Amino acid sequence: MTLTDEQLERYARHIVLKEIGGAGQARLLSADVAVIGAGGIGSPAILYLAAAGVRTIRVIDDDAVALSNLQRQVLFGTEDVGSSKAEGAMAAVGRLNPDVKLIPINARIDADNAALMLRDADAVLDGCDSFATRLAVADCTQQLRIPLVSAAVGPFEGQLATYRGWEADKPCYRCLVGSPEDAPERNCAETGVIGALTGVMGSLAALEVIRTLVPFGEDMAGRLLLADLLSMRFRTVTMPKDPACPTCSVALCAH
Repeated sequence: MTLTDEQLERYARHIVLKEIGGAGQARLLSADVAVIGAGGIGSPAILYLAAAGVRTIRVIDDDAVALSNLQRQVLFGTEDVGSSKAEGAMAAVGRLNPDVKLIPINARIDADNAALMLRDADAVLDGCDSFATRLAVADCTQQLRIPLVSAAVGPFEGQLATYRGWEADKPCYRCLVGSPEDAPERNCAETGVIGALTGVMGSLAALEVIRTLVPFGEDMAGRLLLADLLSMRFRTVTMPKDPACPTCSVALCAH
């Protein structure tokens, strides 16, 4: 891919980085990323992926903007209340970068439709607030061998990891959480969340997606980033593969 003069100027701060350069920027401009959820984590992630020039961003979210979302979901404004989040994300990205095509998918992803929604994606970013959805997305990305960047938040806590469980030394999402399909759902409407925390974790998730598309440094596969904003502490712990995991151990045996 040959970058235009306008693209050379738009992405100059990427191109000057030896870890990315013109070739890396060209890879971003040909990439396809699926984002699950256009909420607190998805909002900054979508904006930074679009600003980075990711060619195609599929935003999968069946929700509408509520007034209580605006404390943290920076994709939207007051005038968007009541409208589709996925459609609002498309409008916001259209204003930000004409190089990017955002595909709004106004549907809830589940085990039955995940393979269709995620197929041919180069990476998936999951920032949704449903544990059942996270399990469906994780199982599908494992099956399709698509890198999964997963970010989550609590009231003042966040976590982030990248999953490539089909690799012999890397865990999948179920190595971390097991199979608790009947775990009770908790969301920020019940527990609360400090708004800027979702911006931090969403931005870090976007960074990990970009790192997946244009490898540089050390990614988060096999590690879990834990953020505690009350004490302002960040730590990274090693996350080993579970040899008894029914998801990735079976996948490895099958191949």
